Amino acid sequence: MQFIPTQKRPSPEQRRLLELFDSLDEQNRLSLLAFAEFLANRDHEVVISDPKDDKPLEPKLIPRPATESVVKAIKRLSASYFMLERDKMLDETSSLMTAHVMHGRDAVSVINDLERLFERHYQRYLDMD
Repeated sequence: MQFIPTQKRPSPEQRRLLELFDSLDEQNRLSLLAFAEFLANRDHEVVISDPKDDKPLEPKLIPRPATESVVKAIKRLSASYFMLERDKMLDETSSLMTAHVMHGRDAVSVINDLERLFERHYQRYLDMD
């Protein structure tokens, strides 16, 4: 006897996401997938400095390439500013990503804003030390 697995019905959110995905052109579909991948794989670790070392951690700035996608910029900046708590930046980062993917804002200006966002959060990190 062989059992046929029952198919789970998609939730309203899943159906909405599929509708949005279907309405996008290929480039925006790839951006949406890349952003979803970024969210699914984001690092929740908080880097804690050595208590014996009272100096704040310094960023390891990775140079910005000549051409870069918004998702790759977020990954680059997250690696550069490894000491920042990304959960505190998620709302602003998501808003910028949405402006790019859903509203067509150009990647260069979004990446410029992302760099300012990370720099601003790093300054807060220094101020709290």
